[in-house]
Amino acid sequence: MGPRTDIELVEQANTDLYETIERGDHEALSEMWLDGQVSVVHPGWPVLRGRGEVLRSYALIMANTEYIQFFLTDVEIDVLGDTALVTCTENILSGGPAEDDGSVGPLIGQLVVATNVFRRTEDGWRVWSHHGSPVLADREDEDDADADAGEEDGEGPAGGAGAAGGL
Repeated sequence: MGPRTDIELVEQANTDLYETIERGDHEALSEMWLDGQVSVVHPGWPVLRGRGEVLRSYALIMANTEYIQFFLTDVEIDVLGDTALVTCTENILSGGPAEDDGSVGPLIGQLVVATNVFRRTEDGWRVWSHHGSPVLADREDEDDADADAGEEDGEGPAGGAGAAGGL
């Protein structure tokens, strides 16, 4: 196999990032981030800046997450010089502490859209920034039923609950 393209190398770095989180390997995760000014936004969290704050946030998440698995979809990668932008959907399956009998605790599914920014270094591609935003539940079928009901009541789609009604 010949030399790998930048796209392939960034794709591998992105995959490695998620696999490292799944394993709960904080030391390996620390090596994946740039030194200096980095940032992260976890869903529902404020912006965290600086390597210390970012790595502390991951330590906290890893310490409080018994099980996590990422299934990445919609992965798009763009490389411009020494910077790479990865967007994807994180289909996350996570679980709480194991039950008393040792079985897996309750599992929760979540969708998060993420943007990961990487910089090329002498040691390969390193994470510069991660931003994750939760995806609101798909209410399309419910909204269609609401719109149909509203039209029968004379309200029509504009007067009904619609997609923004729950925001």
